[in-house]
Amino acid sequence: MQPDMLALGALWYVAFLLSLTCHEASHALAAWLGGDPTAAHGGQVTLNPLPHMRREPFGTIFVPIASYFLSGWMIGWASAPYDPEWQRRYPRRAAWMALCGPLANFALVLVAATGIHIGIRLRTFAVPTRVGFTQVVAVTSGSAASAFPGSLTAGAAVFLSILFSLNLLLGVFNLLPVPPLDGNSAIGLLMPENAARRFAEISHNRSFAFAGLLLSWVAFGYIFQPIFLAGVNCLYPGAGFR
Repeated sequence: MQPDMLALGALWYVAFLLSLTCHEASHALAAWLGGDPTAAHGGQVTLNPLPHMRREPFGTIFVPIASYFLSGWMIGWASAPYDPEWQRRYPRRAAWMALCGPLANFALVLVAATGIHIGIRLRTFAVPTRVGFTQVVAVTSGSAASAFPGSLTAGAAVFLSILFSLNLLLGVFNLLPVPPLDGNSAIGLLMPENAARRFAEISHNRSFAFAGLLLSWVAFGYIFQPIFLAGVNCLYPGAGFR
């Protein structure tokens, strides 16, 4: 096994855990503020990844690590518990809870973008000639004495690239308006409360959840690339990446 692959995998895993932890902690905090302490009692209103890993060890440890060594990128999942009765009583609060997860991912996109632009201002980073999931920003030739992973600067560039790309992917994917994704529950914000309650009850059907995941997985392969390029072009106005 190549040392570079292990070093890149470590950066992937840190970005992955940070992204999932912020996503689920945002769900848990929104539920707690909305009157449902279920996730808070489970210790999930926290940016410490351990409670989230204990709840979903398969989705936060085994699957992401296995997927990285099998495919070169990480997939996985985590979850925050909530009280279904609370959702029935307050469907719009539950819709806000659902929306807060993707919003946390978009906030991390902005954090990564800020770090990238600080690096550019410091002349440590530069706009790349071409972009990819792990190459959203380049390292200036004078800032790195050696290639990744020997250079901390190059490692930071890769980490910020993954953080930017992964959270853009997670935010957009989870906003797809199909069950069981967050976007399906967030639709309740656009409905009267009674309609939102009925919509949430219908969406809990397991058959809909399976079909929704399958549809989302297939459709996302077509829609993410243009969204990714749009995000990078917003990061570098006028760059015109295609």
